Amino acid sequence: MKAYSQDYLNDVVENQGKLFDFVAQTYPDKDTEDFIKTYMVSKTRKSIDEAKAYVNTMDAKELWEYFTETEKYSLKSGKALDGFMPDWIGEFYAYYQWYYNIPSSEVLKKVPLDFIKKAYYGLHDLELDLAVQKVGEV
Repeated sequence: MKAYSQDYLNDVVENQGKLFDFVAQTYPDKDTEDFIKTYMVSKTRKSIDEAKAYVNTMDAKELWEYFTETEKYSLKSGKALDGFMPDWIGEFYAYYQWYYNIPSSEVLKKVPLDFIKKAYYGLHDLELDLAVQKVGEV
């Protein structure tokens, strides 16, 4: 059984990718990695895991506003991830969470951000489901 209805899957995957990319592109002098790590263990992301329609149907900008308000989060100074990487990581983590039906807070423990940044170059050209299966339940 998957984490939530497949009806939500494409939107959740796409919106999380766009969210990670939005943060990286909009705030190039801020630490995208800290944001990703904080977001993946947040109440906001947990609401998505639990298929709460209100959060599952938000677009990237709505999700950003909801996340920063709900979690009282502010970005830390640092360097943003660049290129297509933040978008792909967002999509990968969202699909991985759904596919293996684990809490998002566990995803970073199973597939650490440093690992996925290195693996990106070999995985990003694959279909997302294949990339997730290749990484597997590490």
